Parts: sequence; structure tokens; C-alpha cells
Amino acid sequence: MNSPFFAPVPALSPVPPARRPIRELPDELISQIAAGEVVERPASVVRELVDNALDAGARQITVRLSAGGVRLIAVEDDGSGIAQAELAVALRRHATSKITDLHDLETVATMGFRGEALAAIASVSDMALLSRPADQASAFLLDARSGELRPVARNTGTTVEVKELFFSTPARRKFLKTDATELAHCIEAVRRHALARPDVGFALWHQGKLVEQWRATLITGSDLPEALARRLADVLGEDFVAQSVPVQYSAGRVSVTGRVGLPDAARSRADQQYSYVNGRFVRDKVITHAARSAYEDVLHGQRQPVYALYVAIDPARVDVNVHPTKIEVRFRDSREVHQAVRYAVEDALAAPRAAALAAALASESSASLTLPQAAAIKYEPNRPQTPVHQAQEAIHFDERSGHRVTDLQALWGSPAVPSAAPPLWRVTDQRAAPATDATPDPQDSPTAAAVWPLGRALAQLHGVYILAENAQGLVLVDMHAAHERIVYERLKAQVDSNARITSQPLLIPATFAATAEEVACAEACADTLAQLGLEIVPFSPKTLAVRAVPTTLAQGDAVELARSVLAELSVHDASTVVQRAQNEILGTMACHGAVRANRRLTLDEMNALLRQMEVTERSDQCNHGRPTWRQLSIKELDALFLRGR
Repeated sequence: MNSPFFAPVPALSPVPPARRPIRELPDELISQIAAGEVVERPASVVRELVDNALDAGARQITVRLSAGGVRLIAVEDDGSGIAQAELAVALRRHATSKITDLHDLETVATMGFRGEALAAIASVSDMALLSRPADQASAFLLDARSGELRPVARNTGTTVEVKELFFSTPARRKFLKTDATELAHCIEAVRRHALARPDVGFALWHQGKLVEQWRATLITGSDLPEALARRLADVLGEDFVAQSVPVQYSAGRVSVTGRVGLPDAARSRADQQYSYVNGRFVRDKVITHAARSAYEDVLHGQRQPVYALYVAIDPARVDVNVHPTKIEVRFRDSREVHQAVRYAVEDALAAPRAAALAAALASESSASLTLPQAAAIKYEPNRPQTPVHQAQEAIHFDERSGHRVTDLQALWGSPAVPSAAPPLWRVTDQRAAPATDATPDPQDSPTAAAVWPLGRALAQLHGVYILAENAQGLVLVDMHAAHERIVYERLKAQVDSNARITSQPLLIPATFAATAEEVACAEACADTLAQLGLEIVPFSPKTLAVRAVPTTLAQGDAVELARSVLAELSVHDASTVVQRAQNEILGTMACHGAVRANRRLTLDEMNALLRQMEVTERSDQCNHGRPTWRQLSIKELDALFLRGR
């Protein structure tokens, strides 16, 4: 059947095609090929030109667009400018001021360095370059198409005008989307730069209308975290900052800063994940995988976290000359970066939100209380044993028997078991005599509800939820989910107390067919595998044998575990595989060991659970990612009953 959509398959012929001679390509065709790698759409042009403006030391960058950037892209800056004699050189391929030799390339710290962007853009558009250095009497404009150079009026800085993008390649222009779509990509390109440089002002105009504007912030000394938080709020919205926590981590030669979103702020798409390496926006699998692994215990389902992470590393330890768009990088030691990012995010998410709420409530309550009341709030770590305190110590993993203690009431009358039970807030009168056992229990004091972040337990609802009162209003707690997290974190701490994972030899080694890469990885990473409790040795040139596995995973699939670890070890930190498998087992143990629904708790037991939540890491979510508590403020409660209307 002949169809215009299906070309006939040519008959196979033993006659080889005529040989063409090898010859050099013309410069115009070379430029077109380079343009296909660098310039994909108008947003690519915006990204490259803003990179050059930042390298020139600009403090204010203005981007003007028309028809989504297809008709016009003009990038103006107040940087150092380009001298008249260098304007024509700037349009040549591989002409740059960023690097001069191989050492400069290996330690490049500028945004651009390849010297291809201006030449590639000029080959597929009608481009003009206008610039003036500070020591030059006037500015000069160079027409890239005709080569005409003439003086014009302009302040210090550079303006690059790109008109009719892809006019010389109509086929490529057909692949562009609508003006609105291309404009959205251009805005995103500027947004990525704005997030990394709060000291630079950005303005984006489209069709003569101001679309986005982010003002520069003067940064001095230690003001960078605050300036970065303000820029994140301006670019991503106040909700991003309100629903995120700061990151500040340093390990060896890698430091990680920024903000990561709370698990509750996770989205269905990964459209708010910004990662930077030395100020350059990148899409890197190592960083993405590390951030995602840090959220494993606190995200529900397939939700995607939100974050803005800034990795600082020695430029000599990262290769940015991987892709023409410079959006991909390669680390000399990816394991080092992976661990730094993962631990940075984990540490930021570990602190329960109740702790931060405690500080805010303490300041609010101290301002609202009278002087004697404010002076009465005292923190006493060495408080006499009370029923609430004993209940806290009762929620533990009994190391003597090796079994999970689930019956809190069974330990009420028993001696206190030595443990790291958290201290409690206690309300006393500083003017009176020292506190004794006769001092009223803090749970009976109204002031205690204002001091405790999760408040004072009031009742139990349907045997599932705990109702508590704090200074802001009503707190609802899922007691099973909360207790499950507490047990889970204690089990993890017990397992993590051993620096080296203990292994158990297999009676019969598990063998499996392996690829050449898996065999090479097993041989090269034998020490790392031993630290993870694994012993994987070559059995034949194409077969590996698993002789030992971690003790806690002895009942699992040894072959599947070995394959997963070797796959991760080739690109990431393989310890995450073993830890993930261990955590699944510990999570199951915690789920079965936590208090069940319809279990009636006393007020003392409920208060003990609340106090443990306030000091347990990641206690805002259970290990399945579900929230453990919710706050209903007085304002929200009043709205339910139309009070004040």
C-alpha cells in the first residue's frame, strides 16, 4: 500500500554507496552544528547571555522579550563591558576571556567559559552587540550579520540584542512552542539565576510590560543566609520559606546550604527542586538521589520534595565541561558529595517542628504573662520522678530482654529504667522555697499548656486520636503514628550505634550471573562492601557469590540485595541500599510494637507520648510519611462557630 506517510523500504543491494572524500566543513555549517547544541529555544539564549552578564560583574540585569523571545531577546547589564577592539573577537567561536590554559579549564569558577555561546547565537539570529567599558569614551555597536561597527550612546555595561531567532533555519523554528510556553521557559531561566544571586537585581519585560522583578540585596559578612531567604521568598513565594527549614552543613571539602521543604509541602511534581554547584544551576543525579534518599522516611507515597540546595566545592573537584549547555557536571568523588547532601538534608529535617514552636511560644508567653508568672517558668532537667516521667521512660526498647515494651501500664510501678528520657518544663515560683515532690504536677497547670509545644492532654477520641490543649489552640495527635515514629527512631539509634554492620555468613553461598561491570565493582569495592556487612566475591569470570549478608537482613533475598548494592555503588553511596532495607525491617517492627487503635491510655500516658514527640527526631511524620499531629488554632476554631462575625 502506497501512503504518503510511509516511504518504501529500499531494496538491499550488494553495491556499496559511492565513497565521499573527507574534507573540512565550512565555518557556517560548523556554527550551525554548535548552535544546535547550545541554543535549543529562546530560554537557552537568555541563560547564556545572563551567564555572561554575571561573569562581567553586573549588579542589575534587565531582560526584554518579544513574542516569548522569538522576535526579540535583549539582555542589558551594568557590568565591566567589552572594549571596542574585542567586540569582533567576541563573536568568534572559542573566543573567551574566562580561560587561557588547561589549568584554568580544570578550575573554572565562572558561569561561562566555552566561548561558543555568542558565535552560536549569531549563526541562527540577527544579533547586535553593544558595549562600553568604564575607561572608554563612548559605547560601540557591532552588527554580527554585516560586521558594521559604529559608536552609540550607552552607560558602562553591555547590551546584546537577538532578533528573529532561527530565521535562517525555518525547520528548527517550527519546533518552538507557543509564545506563552516559550515565555514561561525564559522566566524559569532567569528565576534560576535569581535564586543563586541575591546580590544582583533582575527585571524581566515582555511586550513592554514588566513580568518579574527581583531587587538586589546588599550582602555584608554573615548576611548571606538572610539575604538568600529573602530572595527565595521573593522568587518562590512566602509559603516556600514558611514551609521549609534552613540547611547549613559542612563536611571536609564540601559544604551545603539552602532550604528544604517540610514533608507536608511536598508536591506531586518535581518542579520546585533547585540544586546549585558553586553558584551554577545543575541537574545532577547524585544530588537529586541524595536529597530524595534523605526524605525516604518522611514522604508519603510518590510525593516530590521541594528544596533549594547550594553545594560549594573546590572547582578542581568538579568538571563542568561535560555538556555544551553546562547544566550537567561530574564530580571527582561523587560519594563525598552524595553523603554531604544527604546528611545535610537529614539533619535539617530531623528536628521536630514542635521544638521550633516551643521557642516561639516561650517568647510569646513570656511577653503576655505578668512579671511573676514569666519569672516562674523554669527549666529543670533533674526533676523528681513523676508518673509522666516514668511513662516517658517506659516507652523504650528493653535491651535486657531484646523485646519491644508496648504495655506502658506494666511499668508504672516498676523502678525507673535508666534511659535518656527528655527533661520536662516545670512551673515553679522562684520566690518560694525549692520545689519538692509536693509541687503540683505541670500537667495540672494551665501555664504548662502554654509552655509545652504539643500542649496538655485532654482526652482520647475513638481510641485513635489524642486531644491536647496548647497556647495556640487544639492539637490532634494520631497516637499510633506518633508512637510508631518514636519506636522506629529508637530502633535505628540502636542499630546505628555499631560503626560497622555485623554480617552473618551464609551456609550455602548465593551465586548469580553478573555483568562485567558488576564483577569489576565487586572487586574494586571489597572494603566498602565489608563495611556494609556484605561479602561478594567472584565465583567465575561471569558469576559472583554472596558469602555473607548483614545480620538484620539474613532472611532476605541475598542476590537481590547484592545486585542493588552493586548498582548503587557504581553511581551513588551504596550504604543507602542496606540502610533502606534495614529501615524497612525496623519500620515493620516499630509498626507492630506501637500502641494500637482502641487502646485506652490514661492522661499520664498521653502526656508522656506528647513529651516524647517533642524531642524525637522526625516525629512530625510516621515512618510511612503520614503526619502525626495537626494544630487547630483558636482563630480556626472560632471560624467554625462563626465567632466574632
